[in-house]
Amino acid sequence: MPSDTSLHQDFDRSLWQGRTDPEPDSERWHQKIQPLAEGGTPGCALLGFACDAGVARNQGRVGAADGPAALRRALAPLAWHRQGAAYDAGDVRCEGDAMEVAQQALANRLVPLMGEGHLPIVLGGGHEVAYASWSGLAQHLTANGETAPRVGIVNLDAHFDLRDPQHVRSSGTPFSQIAEDCAQRGWPFRYACLGVSRAANTRALFNRADELGVMVREDRDITAPRLTGIEQDLADFLRDCDHLYLTIDLDVLPAAEAPGVSAPAARGVALALIEPLIESIRDCGKLRLADLAELNPGRDIDGRTARAAARLVHLLTLND
Repeated sequence: MPSDTSLHQDFDRSLWQGRTDPEPDSERWHQKIQPLAEGGTPGCALLGFACDAGVARNQGRVGAADGPAALRRALAPLAWHRQGAAYDAGDVRCEGDAMEVAQQALANRLVPLMGEGHLPIVLGGGHEVAYASWSGLAQHLTANGETAPRVGIVNLDAHFDLRDPQHVRSSGTPFSQIAEDCAQRGWPFRYACLGVSRAANTRALFNRADELGVMVREDRDITAPRLTGIEQDLADFLRDCDHLYLTIDLDVLPAAEAPGVSAPAARGVALALIEPLIESIRDCGKLRLADLAELNPGRDIDGRTARAAARLVHLLTLND
């Protein structure tokens, strides 16, 4: 079995390229990003999860293992508006079908990042990244002595990803696995799934979401006239949480905005409506960890999906 060290790929400067402007105060991400070093000033820490074994198991369109590199390339030329530091912590790579090994390796990498005060932003990778992210956060909170924290999970996604993991663990099962883990730990399971497509989720999945008390808002509910109400619902959810984990499956966006995913959305929720929800989560003071999943560069058109994902990372990091 490969070790965590053998699965890790270090910072790759070649991915961070872009123009350099002569005017003062004109930096871009490629000029400010730093390789992660122990003891650095806390900031946002980008960590890739180069894995789509879960997508393959879920019979989806593979290619998300190339997502972290594509996202970095799209982020590199964006204008720099942060005050705090930003680090690239490299990648965790999955070898073949060894999804569970890669998930544990990612969790193990996340624990020290959070322990040093960084905000990790994981660049996926298939949505199997969610169980890895959760595992790292749970390890971190346990190490800090928390016995029953109220961890809110906000998933912006066209899919619940609540399939039964007893059949096969995949990109379609992470939140069922998290629910099981919460039950074993005696922690409350607090899950909000925003952007769900009724056409893409079976009745069994809606029933499972109801059994687990999931906060559900369908794609057709998230419209401009209803956005204020959705924001209030989200605020109510956030208020009852001690910590927050945000996970963004890029297939929540319409196919025209995000064609490069495993399962493009026929409808989706427009980026202009997703951004205010992300801002509310970012600014609430409880966000501990975020990830973006399902960027598939081989299926992308004109880099649209990578650009949208880069914009979301940029948005997530604007408050520091």
